[in-house]
Amino acid sequence: MTAEPISPGSENVILETNHLSRVVGGKRLVDDVSIQVHQGDIVAIVGPSGAGKSSFLRLLNRLDEPTKGTVYLEGADYRTLPPQELRRRVSMVMQLPYLFPGSVAENIRFGPRQRGGDLPDVSIEQLLGRVGLPGYANRDVSNLSGGEAQRVSLARTLANSPEVMLLDEPTSALDESTQHDVEDLILSLIREQGLTSLLVTHDTQQAKRMATHVLVLEAGRLVQFGPMEEATHA
Repeated sequence: MTAEPISPGSENVILETNHLSRVVGGKRLVDDVSIQVHQGDIVAIVGPSGAGKSSFLRLLNRLDEPTKGTVYLEGADYRTLPPQELRRRVSMVMQLPYLFPGSVAENIRFGPRQRGGDLPDVSIEQLLGRVGLPGYANRDVSNLSGGEAQRVSLARTLANSPEVMLLDEPTSALDESTQHDVEDLILSLIREQGLTSLLVTHDTQQAKRMATHVLVLEAGRLVQFGPMEEATHA
């Protein structure tokens, strides 16, 4: 199931990496990874500690820059897109939610305001309802629990209407009961929106519960990529 070199723009492929590599200080964090991710795929990125999972994810919306290769978003080289547009279309949810000081509503409005738009109160309430936080719009983010903060982070991501959602161990900092609640929420939102998603996880059982496909990295190199039911390393 090792991926072969690809031609950009293949049918129904929303995200492609072509010989993607990143070298820092002589160390190959990501080493010549080529994959195709189709519309609606949920890809779990797994591998041992230090395998390059988060490094690979950060290359997908240019939080880090590749040393070699590139990424195609719906057939377009992502280097041709303004970074702000790219990060709206390919949005990331971090392990530890970073929220700006202020209210929940101000955080959710941030992305649309960066594009010169705004979200009415009713839209914010709808988003908060979808993540299980109705009535939280005026709460100060400093008073949120870890699980609530991660839910606000998800709502803020959805406010950007992304085409691809990147998730970097989004439940690993939560207690076990909250972890399963947020996992279920993420999966329901992905399915509801038909989002294409890539999820870094150290939990192989979580990968099997959530993902349709698995990408296995070892020392930055692609070991396996394909449907979850065919996985031999996950």
